[in-house]
This record gives sequence, structure tokens and C-alpha cells, in this order.
Amino acid sequence: MEATMDHTATLKIGESAPDFTLTDHNGNKVTLSSFRGKKHVVLVFHPLAFTSVCAVQMPGYSKERQSFEGLEAQVLGISVDSVPTHKAWAEQLGGIDYPLLADFWPHGDVAKKYGILRPEGYSERATFVIDKKGIVRRIEVHEIGKVPDRGKLVAFLNTLA
Repeated sequence: MEATMDHTATLKIGESAPDFTLTDHNGNKVTLSSFRGKKHVVLVFHPLAFTSVCAVQMPGYSKERQSFEGLEAQVLGISVDSVPTHKAWAEQLGGIDYPLLADFWPHGDVAKKYGILRPEGYSERATFVIDKKGIVRRIEVHEIGKVPDRGKLVAFLNTLA
């Protein structure tokens, strides 16, 4: 399994994904381990809401919803933004149909656990695919200013089916 790996990601493919509970843009608590045995999880870390690249990247996952559902995969967006910020941003984008999680306090704690918190205080643009057993199967740390290729992600998820 090929993975694009930046030197900043310390978590390795084949390791158990660090568990967490964060609040989404609708005020719901979401726990990573709650998906075990049910769905693969695609963790999409994005630097900040209301930025140009993120505003293209994140709605794209909603457009691919049927593909993700068909592959038994749940997308979870994560950034260091607060819950109210995520809520306002999701509304501005016309609605996001997957959880946007606030890694706000302790600031960037989940991004730190995954080894991708940048010195500037926000996360890398990174994607982690976690299988139904809670094992990290793919890690991609993308160029901060470029939208990741969702087609490659969907193709990889097909290999887990």
C-alpha cells in the first residue's frame, strides 16, 4: 500500500489510530472508536475554515457522499477551529453532510496525536484512512496550498472492501 508521507507525520501505517472524542459543527460528540466494526473512517485534517483551498476541498467530500457510503466509509473533517466557526462555515458553504470536528481545546490535541500539528498552530492538510478495526491504513500529508485528489482516496477505499 503506497502512501505519501511527510516527515511531520509520526503515526505509521499499521498502527492503531489514537482515539478521540470531539464536538462537531452541530454540537454532537463524535468518538472515533464508535465506528469500529461498522465503517472505515477517513479523517480529513484541514488547516482552517474560511480559507480558499479548504472551501474547495471540504464540500467535495459531500459531493462524493454516495461513493463513501457505498464503500462503508465515514468522512470526518477536523481542524483547530471552534464549533461556532465550523457551524458558520458549513452554513456559508451551503451545508456539509458529514461532521466537521473542532480540535479547538486543548488546542490541536488530536492533530498532535496524529503528528501533524504545524508550528503555526494549525494542522497539515492531511488524510488518514482508518479501517473498521481501528488500524491506520493510509496516511497522506498534502501540500498545504493544494486540494487533495479525492479520486485516489476513493480508489484506495475500494481496496479495503
